Amino acid sequence: MRAALRLGLLQYGVGRPASVAAFGRALEARLEEGRTRADLLVLPEYACVELGAALAGGGAVDEAAELAAMVAASPEILATMRAAARRLGVWLLPGTLPMRRTDGCVINRAPLIAPDGRLAMQDKRAMTRFEAERWGVTQGADPGVFDTPWGRIGISVCYDVEFPKHVRTQVEAGAWLILAPSCTDTMHGFHRVRIAAAARAMENQCYVAITPTVGVAPWSAALDVNRGHAAVFGPVDRGFPEDGVLARGALDQDEWVFCTLDPARLAAVREDGQVRNHRDWPAGPFAAPISASFS
Repeated sequence: MRAALRLGLLQYGVGRPASVAAFGRALEARLEEGRTRADLLVLPEYACVELGAALAGGGAVDEAAELAAMVAASPEILATMRAAARRLGVWLLPGTLPMRRTDGCVINRAPLIAPDGRLAMQDKRAMTRFEAERWGVTQGADPGVFDTPWGRIGISVCYDVEFPKHVRTQVEAGAWLILAPSCTDTMHGFHRVRIAAAARAMENQCYVAITPTVGVAPWSAALDVNRGHAAVFGPVDRGFPEDGVLARGALDQDEWVFCTLDPARLAAVREDGQVRNHRDWPAGPFAAPISASFS
């Protein structure tokens, strides 16, 4: 039987670090706050992009300059994230960072870092209009799963969690927890992620956790406004809250949200719930719709 996982989600208040070293110091301070209460710490999508303005020379920078500076510094930023995980001995999903692929395309990558510094990546596959049309970020690799001491987990970054097949692919590969770090600048965007995450948890009878960037950062071209709160969703069935919400943070506040997740509860509800969403997922495509007639 797998042990329960203590999960820590950081509603990340966007700051203004002057350098990668300053970002690293601030990151370690935030992880220090969370590590005594959690086994796995999760930061939001694009949290490190708060560095972009400083790396691009400070002052008023445009989106393209900010992105270019982040991509150029991404190896150093990733090394800083790995060093923080090693020094503090934590499992860490430090959000995502834009990185250049070997073919020259920029993709959005989510690193999962073990306490010894070992690293695995999940790319964001579905691009928002901002990413595709204004930033020129390219679709990444298909969904994967990650073996951890608590079993297999998946990562579906922000917009990816809005697509049932992305998460279902991970669940069918054995993931019992889906991490969905996000970055949304409107309540519309936040609620799309929130509603989608709750739906994925219900239809797969799994856990889905979201956590966003928060706060106003006028110095950043990409992270100027950030809305939302962290939450953990589970099945909407007996043994779980009536709305499936296991934990949630305060809207737009910089804070940690913690939740302990037991995979055994999922096994029980999949076997003996009021419904069996996980088992009853359609095995194949539906037949072509029949044109119904009125009488």
